[in-house]
Amino acid sequence: MRGYSRVITVAAVSVAIAAAVGTWFWRGRQASGPMWRTSTVRKGDLEATITATGTVEPEEVVDVGAQVSGQFLTFGKDKAGKPIDYGSIVESNMLLAKIDPTLFEAAVNLDIAVVDSDKAGEAQAAANLEQMKAKEVEAEADWKRAQKLGPSEALAPTTYDSYKATYEIAKANVHMAESSVVSAKAATDQAEANLAKDQKNLDYCTIKSPVNGVIIDRRVNIGETVASSMSTPSLFLIAKDLTRIQVWASVNEADIGNIHPGQPVTFTVDAFPNRVFQGTVNKVRLNATMTQNVVTYTVEVTTDNSDGKLLPYLTANVNFLAGVATNSLLVLNSALRWHPENDLIAPQFRHLANKAGKPPEAAGVSMNFGMPAERPGGGRGGDGGGHQRGSGGKKQAPIQTGTLWVEDGSYVRPLNVELGLTDGTWTVVRGEGLDEGTALVTGKMSMETADESAPGANPFVPQFGQRRGPTNAIPVRRSNSP
Repeated sequence: MRGYSRVITVAAVSVAIAAAVGTWFWRGRQASGPMWRTSTVRKGDLEATITATGTVEPEEVVDVGAQVSGQFLTFGKDKAGKPIDYGSIVESNMLLAKIDPTLFEAAVNLDIAVVDSDKAGEAQAAANLEQMKAKEVEAEADWKRAQKLGPSEALAPTTYDSYKATYEIAKANVHMAESSVVSAKAATDQAEANLAKDQKNLDYCTIKSPVNGVIIDRRVNIGETVASSMSTPSLFLIAKDLTRIQVWASVNEADIGNIHPGQPVTFTVDAFPNRVFQGTVNKVRLNATMTQNVVTYTVEVTTDNSDGKLLPYLTANVNFLAGVATNSLLVLNSALRWHPENDLIAPQFRHLANKAGKPPEAAGVSMNFGMPAERPGGGRGGDGGGHQRGSGGKKQAPIQTGTLWVEDGSYVRPLNVELGLTDGTWTVVRGEGLDEGTALVTGKMSMETADESAPGANPFVPQFGQRRGPTNAIPVRRSNSP
């Protein structure tokens, strides 16, 4: 019984000692003030980019179709002497394919016969006209002699009237013969027009290349029958020049204001993941499309493809260079987003902080300062040191501001800054009292978090305020996907 009482006494003393030590440690921690998460201001370069997904497209494509119906008999030969196929290099007026011309040849032969017949009828009508004219001359002479004699004993009245009627009939016959000549000529013209039409249809059986280029699609096989009625069936797709190619990128409406002709562009394709291709914005198409309430614009990007690496219809991951800042002060966007509670702010700054409120989140591509992407004929819009160049009296965009927080004893105090370019992770800033290496408060740590983040406490917990890496900021691409 005595041993059991001794154990209880030792346990009670141990609990009391532990409580005293815990109370002393807690009071010491409270007296030392709150624990802050911090990040430092860095100096380096930043690229603000807008990312989009696009498709590699030939700069100009010609769709070759069939204007007549029929069965395909043969393909032509390309420059290498091989049958026309995918990737064949062709020249203008080179034979691509031939449709069975039997029916069209028969129609042409029939038209030739009709033309010959109508020409013979035209000649017959002309001869008949000459005959009618001769009869008119004869009738006119008889009528003139009858007029001299007049109705008398030498010329009976009935004979007189007969000569007159014969002359009038001869004149009418001449007019009829002239009309027959015109009709025969019209019939000949009609037959020749039908011949020309059927001859053209026969020519359409021979399909030729309208341009120099490369066959990128063949949509017909030998023995296949095509029917040309209301629409022209597509047979071949020819790209005129694959040394210059385009990328059609879909850009979100929120980012289209930062896209302009002449803007530098880089892109990659899955076929060559380790190669970065260069391009330039050619135009922004105005016919926007809406998909699931998301409005996008198609932007044409031109690029050189002299080596032929880029193939039509590859998927491209496009980066539009919206702005560049060099040797500038950079802060993490998390430092701009954090706003302390009122009791954590130094008393002399609380009225200023309450007026300002929470600063806007820096997550877009701002062009207040830094260096916007180059515009054609206008140079660049900034000097890279946080100052914007003049634009010939053009009104500048309003400057966006933000608030950073630095430690001030047991409190934090605000540091107002101007915001520049951002890549979604880092933002270019400038302001008084802000230098490279300045420690910025990005949040308050709880006691448990502070204990876990202590050196050696837990190797799997990130060590805040101990960022390592290169001096220059690595830009994080901003996607325009919804």
